[in-house]
Amino acid sequence: MEPWELLAREGIRDLVARYNSNGDSGRIPQVLELFAPDATMEITNAGGETRTYRGIDQIETIFTGAIETFRAEADERAQPGYVRHCIATHQIDLGDRRHAKGRCYFFVIRANGLDHWGRYVDEYEARDGRWLFTYRKVTTEGHQAEPA
Repeated sequence: MEPWELLAREGIRDLVARYNSNGDSGRIPQVLELFAPDATMEITNAGGETRTYRGIDQIETIFTGAIETFRAEADERAQPGYVRHCIATHQIDLGDRRHAKGRCYFFVIRANGLDHWGRYVDEYEARDGRWLFTYRKVTTEGHQAEPA
């Protein structure tokens, strides 16, 4: 393995970690900095419905909508309004010095425990010396049933 490959892999791992950490903390401007201006993000829910968001302005609506939903649910349940995304089995395939693809599993912990889980499928590109998402597909494969 060449040194550039190690640097690329570590840069991509950092990118994915920052996405989850900033998103969970509600730091939306910092999340958006992780996407290329022409990026695409697809969200598929557990029911199989897919929505596609193109460009930073559309991608931003994913996060602002999620924050409003989480706050409302926390108030309704009188529980802390936190969310923690965790990833596992992150595989990175380098195409060249500027392009890579990746995939990993995620699970989400909220005040009531395990909330939902699924996978990310990504395309990354190095632009101006840093790795960015050019494409992210988020597929939710399941979720914990609501308590009765």
